[in-house]
Amino acid sequence: MTSAAKLNFEVAGQSGVESRTLTLHHAVVAGWTGRDEEALNAHIEEMAELGIPGPSEVPMFYRVSAAHLTTADEIQVVGGDSSGEVEYVVIADGGELFIGAASEHTDRRVEQHGITIAKQLCEKPLASTLWRYADVADHWDDLILRAWAVDADGRTLYQEGRLAEMRHVEELIERYGGGQGLADGTLMFGGTLAAIGGIRSAARFEFELEDPVLGRNMFHGYDIVVLPING
Repeated sequence: MTSAAKLNFEVAGQSGVESRTLTLHHAVVAGWTGRDEEALNAHIEEMAELGIPGPSEVPMFYRVSAAHLTTADEIQVVGGDSSGEVEYVVIADGGELFIGAASEHTDRRVEQHGITIAKQLCEKPLASTLWRYADVADHWDDLILRAWAVDADGRTLYQEGRLAEMRHVEELIERYGGGQGLADGTLMFGGTLAAIGGIRSAARFEFELEDPVLGRNMFHGYDIVVLPING
């Protein structure tokens, strides 16, 4: 038996909505994917302020357990040093590519010692809506990612930007797969944007992917339950 996530999605297309159950065997996190060098350096500096070393090359690809993928509206984390970050995801299934939105939730304290280990420690919440890549391919750069941090002070915009700020999804697939594409059952995170006001924890994290051309969006939010560290 392999470590996998079996998740239910609604695939929203121009002809309607269909339910689809996907079995995801492989999860890949593409990191340091900024298309603009200045913006990428800002994100690297942002991470450096937290004591997290920069990449040896860009982009970088990290593997995490597919079992951590979830569409739940709550996750549990150990300690109060984790935070979310909005990303698009691309999924290969049945010979097709699907696009979704997710939070690549990560333990920031552990990230100072090892990025791969830190990414493995937290569940990765996904929106339960997907779009076919074919429906957005011709206006990919116009898609917009947003995220909000919610805490005692209210709901604050945490990240916002167009996908034009990050390397194109086809480039990431090409680099990761060596020209072979993504294998069915693979989900890849496409990278994130700099946090407005700096990286920080929150009691709740919300995110969306907007398609301003077709006038639609996908949204998900989740609460973060902090478990104590007792040893």
